[in-house]
Amino acid sequence: MFQNQFLATVIKKSSLLMFSILLIALFSGSAFAEGKFGFVNVQKAMLGTKEWQETYAKFKKSFEQEQLLISARERKIAKMLEDINKQSMVLDPALKKEKEDKFRSERRDFQRYVKDKSEEFTAKEKEMKETVLKKLVKVIKKIGKEKKFTLILDNSFVLYSDEVKDITDKVILIYDKYYSKK
Repeated sequence: MFQNQFLATVIKKSSLLMFSILLIALFSGSAFAEGKFGFVNVQKAMLGTKEWQETYAKFKKSFEQEQLLISARERKIAKMLEDINKQSMVLDPALKKEKEDKFRSERRDFQRYVKDKSEEFTAKEKEMKETVLKKLVKVIKKIGKEKKFTLILDNSFVLYSDEVKDITDKVILIYDKYYSKK
């Protein structure tokens, strides 16, 4: 859903900057080349945190409940149309027009409702991601300082890296330690 699209946008916007930093690092002399590098799978880290899993489970439950309400309302509107079609030959023209107007009004209200709910859920999911990603960046910076990394990159920018340099699992553990709900 929106989750992959949001992360892709974040990654695309920062990929050029990260690539530039990497190139500078590779070509700026031996002092930087001797630096300590780490890699994080940001998406995996975010999805792996307890906070995300708990928050997303609640979000998903709410979304599924809303889908049930929408489906019920959709069936009601479909039934209205079916009734109009079945009765169209025997209904008084004024009554038929009244029923058709009511159907159009219900359908229009329903379409607006679905659009509004879709936007609401998209905004909520974006907000949830931004909250976790901000905290995740803090954790990555903290690890970088404590472990004296020269550079930590999202591994989605890298064609190859030594798995030993991947600190994703460590990021998740530290994130959960600092931000778990007590």
